[in-house]
Amino acid sequence: MTLETTFEKTVSRYFHDGLKAAMVTDRDGVVILQYVSPDAPPKVLEPAIPTSYAIASSQASKLGLQRNKCIVSVYNLFQVVQMDQNPLLITLVGDADANTGLFMHLGQRIIDMTQSLVFLLQEK
Repeated sequence: MTLETTFEKTVSRYFHDGLKAAMVTDRDGVVILQYVSPDAPPKVLEPAIPTSYAIASSQASKLGLQRNKCIVSVYNLFQVVQMDQNPLLITLVGDADANTGLFMHLGQRIIDMTQSLVFLLQEK
């Protein structure tokens, strides 16, 4: 089974829990893996969403609390969970009232799933 197939199977299980989209990108927002719920609005695919992590993380590091691993942002309609897996970013977009802890668990599963890809990218 390919990484893309595994990613899609894993992510699609969370659509009934309010997940709208899951993306694995590089720091510039180039999509490596992406799977979107059929009822997701087009706005969840905005390239600014994944790249905002780098800016927010940089500002958060100025607090003196060491390296930031995850940022959760909740808006009126959606929540965004972003996780750092240097050099990759994992972005999950879901309904605002969905279970954030569940999405964080999914993010950790995606981190585990893409570890070999990160290893290959770091070798270059």
